[in-house]
Amino acid sequence: MELMKHSKVFALAAVFALVAGCGGDANTQEEVADEITEEVVAEEVHSSDEALAEGMSDAEDQVDAVTDTVLPAINTIYFDFDKSNIRSEFYDVLNGHAAYLMANPSATVKLEGHTDERGTPEYNLALGERRGNSVQRYLSLQGVDASQLEVVSYGEERPAVRGQSSEAYSKNRRVEFNY
Repeated sequence: MELMKHSKVFALAAVFALVAGCGGDANTQEEVADEITEEVVAEEVHSSDEALAEGMSDAEDQVDAVTDTVLPAINTIYFDFDKSNIRSEFYDVLNGHAAYLMANPSATVKLEGHTDERGTPEYNLALGERRGNSVQRYLSLQGVDASQLEVVSYGEERPAVRGQSSEAYSKNRRVEFNY
Protein backbone atom coordinates (compact mmCIF):
# COMPACT_ATOMS: atom_id res chain seq x y z
CA MET A 1 0.00 0.00 0.00
CA GLU A 2 2.83 2.39 0.93
CA LEU A 3 4.73 1.49 -2.24
CA MET A 4 1.66 2.30 -4.33
CA LYS A 5 1.50 5.81 -2.85
CA HIS A 6 5.11 6.49 -3.78
CA SER A 7 4.78 5.05 -7.27
CA LYS A 8 1.82 7.34 -7.97
CA VAL A 9 3.87 10.37 -6.91
CA PHE A 10 6.72 9.32 -9.20
CA ALA A 11 4.29 8.76 -12.07
CA LEU A 12 2.79 12.19 -11.48
CA ALA A 13 6.26 13.78 -11.47
CA ALA A 14 7.14 12.01 -14.71
CA VAL A 15 3.95 13.24 -16.37
CA PHE A 16 4.69 16.81 -15.23
CA ALA A 17 8.19 16.55 -16.64
CA LEU A 18 6.85 15.19 -19.92
CA VAL A 19 4.21 17.91 -20.17
CA ALA A 20 6.73 20.61 -19.31
CA GLY A 21 9.16 19.36 -21.94
CA CYS A 22 6.57 19.23 -24.73
CA GLY A 23 5.79 22.23 -26.87
CA GLY A 24 2.41 23.90 -26.80
CA ASP A 25 0.79 26.72 -25.00
CA ALA A 26 1.06 27.03 -21.21
CA ASN A 27 -2.69 26.78 -20.63
CA THR A 28 -2.86 23.31 -22.22
CA GLN A 29 0.05 22.06 -20.14
CA GLU A 30 -1.54 23.36 -16.93
CA GLU A 31 -4.91 21.82 -17.82
CA VAL A 32 -3.33 18.41 -18.51
CA ALA A 33 -1.38 18.62 -15.25
CA ASP A 34 -4.53 19.56 -13.30
CA GLU A 35 -6.48 16.66 -14.81
CA ILE A 36 -3.72 14.19 -13.96
CA THR A 37 -3.47 15.57 -10.41
CA GLU A 38 -7.23 15.21 -9.93
CA GLU A 39 -7.13 11.61 -11.20
CA VAL A 40 -4.26 10.66 -8.86
CA VAL A 41 -5.94 12.31 -5.85
CA ALA A 42 -9.28 10.63 -6.67
CA GLU A 43 -7.54 7.24 -6.98
CA GLU A 44 -5.76 7.70 -3.63
CA VAL A 45 -9.02 8.68 -1.93
CA HIS A 46 -10.75 5.64 -3.43
CA SER A 47 -8.01 3.25 -2.28
CA SER A 48 -8.03 4.89 1.16
CA ASP A 49 -11.81 4.36 1.37
CA GLU A 50 -11.35 0.70 0.41
CA ALA A 51 -8.72 0.24 3.14
CA LEU A 52 -11.01 1.89 5.68
CA ALA A 53 -13.92 -0.34 4.63
CA GLU A 54 -11.68 -3.40 4.88
CA GLY A 55 -10.56 -2.36 8.38
CA MET A 56 -14.17 -1.82 9.44
CA SER A 57 -15.07 -5.27 8.10
CA ASP A 58 -12.25 -6.85 10.13
CA ALA A 59 -13.43 -5.07 13.29
CA GLU A 60 -17.01 -6.21 12.69
CA ASP A 61 -15.80 -9.79 12.23
CA GLN A 62 -13.98 -9.62 15.58
CA VAL A 63 -17.08 -8.26 17.33
CA ASP A 64 -19.18 -11.00 15.73
CA ALA A 65 -16.71 -13.63 16.92
CA VAL A 66 -17.00 -12.39 20.51
CA THR A 67 -20.79 -12.18 20.44
CA ASP A 68 -21.00 -15.60 18.76
CA THR A 69 -19.23 -17.10 21.80
CA VAL A 70 -22.21 -18.52 23.63
CA LEU A 71 -22.45 -20.40 26.86
CA PRO A 72 -21.89 -24.12 26.12
CA ALA A 73 -24.98 -26.31 26.46
CA ILE A 74 -23.10 -28.96 28.47
CA ASN A 75 -22.54 -27.80 32.06
CA THR A 76 -21.44 -31.09 33.63
CA ILE A 77 -18.34 -33.18 33.15
CA TYR A 78 -17.92 -36.65 34.62
CA PHE A 79 -15.04 -38.46 36.29
CA ASP A 80 -13.93 -42.04 36.76
CA PHE A 81 -14.21 -43.74 40.14
CA ASP A 82 -11.85 -42.26 42.73
CA LYS A 83 -10.19 -40.02 40.10
CA SER A 84 -9.85 -36.27 39.63
CA ASN A 85 -8.13 -36.23 36.24
CA ILE A 86 -10.19 -34.87 33.34
CA ARG A 87 -11.26 -37.39 30.73
CA SER A 88 -10.22 -36.47 27.20
CA GLU A 89 -13.82 -36.60 25.94
CA PHE A 90 -14.55 -33.42 27.94
CA TYR A 91 -11.74 -31.23 26.57
CA ASP A 92 -14.01 -29.70 23.92
CA VAL A 93 -16.63 -28.88 26.56
CA LEU A 94 -14.00 -27.25 28.76
CA ASN A 95 -12.56 -25.33 25.80
CA GLY A 96 -16.05 -24.00 25.07
CA HIS A 97 -16.41 -22.78 28.66
CA ALA A 98 -12.93 -21.24 28.50
CA ALA A 99 -13.80 -19.38 25.28
CA TYR A 100 -17.04 -18.10 26.82
CA LEU A 101 -15.32 -16.89 29.98
CA MET A 102 -12.52 -15.17 28.07
CA ALA A 103 -15.03 -13.45 25.78
CA ASN A 104 -17.08 -12.36 28.82
CA PRO A 105 -14.59 -11.15 31.45
CA SER A 106 -17.36 -10.08 33.83
CA ALA A 107 -18.82 -13.63 33.91
CA THR A 108 -18.01 -15.84 36.88
CA VAL A 109 -18.59 -19.55 37.40
CA LYS A 110 -18.77 -21.77 40.45
CA LEU A 111 -17.19 -25.17 39.80
CA GLU A 112 -19.13 -27.59 42.00
CA GLY A 113 -17.33 -30.86 42.70
CA HIS A 114 -19.38 -33.98 43.50
CA THR A 115 -18.76 -37.63 44.29
CA ASP A 116 -20.80 -40.81 44.63
CA GLU A 117 -21.71 -42.04 48.11
CA ARG A 118 -18.86 -44.51 48.49
CA GLY A 119 -16.12 -43.39 50.87
CA THR A 120 -16.23 -41.30 54.02
CA PRO A 121 -17.82 -37.84 53.95
CA GLU A 122 -14.41 -36.25 54.59
CA TYR A 123 -12.74 -38.18 51.79
CA ASN A 124 -15.57 -37.34 49.37
CA LEU A 125 -15.40 -33.62 50.19
CA ALA A 126 -11.65 -33.69 49.45
CA LEU A 127 -12.19 -35.67 46.22
CA GLY A 128 -14.91 -33.24 45.07
CA GLU A 129 -12.52 -30.36 45.72
CA ARG A 130 -9.71 -32.07 43.78
CA ARG A 131 -12.09 -32.51 40.84
CA GLY A 132 -13.12 -28.85 40.96
CA ASN A 133 -9.47 -27.78 41.22
CA SER A 134 -8.60 -29.97 38.24
CA VAL A 135 -11.20 -28.17 36.10
CA GLN A 136 -10.09 -24.78 37.46
CA ARG A 137 -6.45 -25.54 36.60
CA TYR A 138 -7.40 -26.60 33.05
CA LEU A 139 -9.45 -23.44 32.45
CA SER A 140 -6.65 -21.27 33.84
CA LEU A 141 -4.16 -22.91 31.48
CA GLN A 142 -6.51 -22.00 28.61
CA GLY A 143 -6.28 -18.33 29.63
CA VAL A 144 -9.30 -17.84 31.89
CA ASP A 145 -8.70 -15.28 34.66
CA ALA A 146 -8.56 -16.98 38.08
CA SER A 147 -10.90 -14.32 39.52
CA GLN A 148 -13.69 -15.71 37.32
CA LEU A 149 -13.47 -19.19 38.89
CA GLU A 150 -14.60 -20.47 42.28
CA VAL A 151 -14.35 -24.08 43.44
CA VAL A 152 -16.83 -25.60 45.88
CA SER A 153 -17.05 -29.24 46.93
CA TYR A 154 -20.30 -30.88 47.93
CA GLY A 155 -18.83 -34.36 48.11
CA GLU A 156 -21.65 -36.90 48.27
CA GLU A 157 -24.20 -34.41 49.71
CA ARG A 158 -26.02 -33.52 46.44
CA PRO A 159 -26.38 -36.60 44.27
CA ALA A 160 -27.68 -36.11 40.74
CA VAL A 161 -29.16 -39.63 40.79
CA ARG A 162 -30.21 -41.60 43.85
CA GLY A 163 -29.33 -45.24 43.99
CA GLN A 164 -26.52 -47.68 44.44
CA SER A 165 -26.04 -48.88 40.88
CA SER A 166 -22.93 -48.30 38.78
CA GLU A 167 -25.04 -46.03 36.53
CA ALA A 168 -26.15 -43.88 39.48
CA TYR A 169 -22.60 -43.72 40.80
CA SER A 170 -21.22 -42.63 37.41
CA LYS A 171 -23.75 -39.76 37.18
CA ASN A 172 -22.75 -38.50 40.63
CA ARG A 173 -18.98 -38.30 39.98
CA ARG A 174 -18.99 -34.87 38.36
CA VAL A 175 -18.17 -31.18 38.28
CA GLU A 176 -21.02 -28.83 37.45
CA PHE A 177 -20.61 -25.33 36.02
CA ASN A 178 -22.90 -22.91 37.86
CA TYR A 179 -22.90 -19.43 36.23
